[in-house]
Amino acid sequence: MLKITDEIGVALADGRPVVALESTIISHGMPYPRNVEMAREVEAIVRAGGAVPATIAILDGVPRIGLSDDELELLGSAPDVTKVSVRDLPYVVARKLHGATTVASTMRLAALAGIRVFVTGGLGGVHRGASQSFDISADLTELGQTSVAVISAGVKSILDVGLTLETLETLGVPVLVNGSDEFPSFYSRASGFASPMRVDGPAETAAVLAAKWELGLQGGVVIANPIPEADEIPAPEIGAIIDRALAAADDEGVRGKDITPYLLARIVELTDGASLTANIALVKNNAGFGAAVAVTLAG
Repeated sequence: MLKITDEIGVALADGRPVVALESTIISHGMPYPRNVEMAREVEAIVRAGGAVPATIAILDGVPRIGLSDDELELLGSAPDVTKVSVRDLPYVVARKLHGATTVASTMRLAALAGIRVFVTGGLGGVHRGASQSFDISADLTELGQTSVAVISAGVKSILDVGLTLETLETLGVPVLVNGSDEFPSFYSRASGFASPMRVDGPAETAAVLAAKWELGLQGGVVIANPIPEADEIPAPEIGAIIDRALAAADDEGVRGKDITPYLLARIVELTDGASLTANIALVKNNAGFGAAVAVTLAG
């Protein structure tokens, strides 16, 4: 049921490095046209790093592994694009809708296509107040069962980072941090939580991935790549802003899969666009590192 571009299909058949990219960040994470510009820039960074980019989405009910320029434009500008996690895949496919894939659904489709490395911005996890709401991202469930490495700038700082790390440990998911002894929190290099496992560079990262899967251990790997120091928003500063955004969401009754897009948009407003600038910087940084990991793993 997948539509794979010729370029990606040939690269996979030849064993060349391919990097999966999600599409929710395009349709629900940034305003148009900056979202489309960012998507093209990220694809170019992956190519410059020696890998083939594979942006994943669903158009007219067909899961696409790789998008053309026109398809990227459609995804970024159309008003009727559904946010699609794994549970939504059959519905969106059966009804022939447009869908942007989350971390979880991108992992699943990437695995079906044979792609092992996936780059995103931030990882989903346990939401604050989950003891009452039971709001836990499907990203974690998918990481426990789907053998794809997910490179991000850490758990989104709007979430409960500590409980997310505890849940990943329970699920048996290795959590690597590139070049730091502290786990990052998306906009910030610091989270207050120690790095579960430190690696330094793409070679050490790829070695862990190879060892895991050669041992027959199914499931994903979290690779946290901290935002560059020059681009970060310090944790205390962004923490206060996140608290204001969470309070606004509570007042407006925003729940479920709408909460993350709402909070990210609200934080952009409260930071006068600084959070969007940081978001774009960390995604680009992850794309370069992800390409290097994919090239090393393929070699």
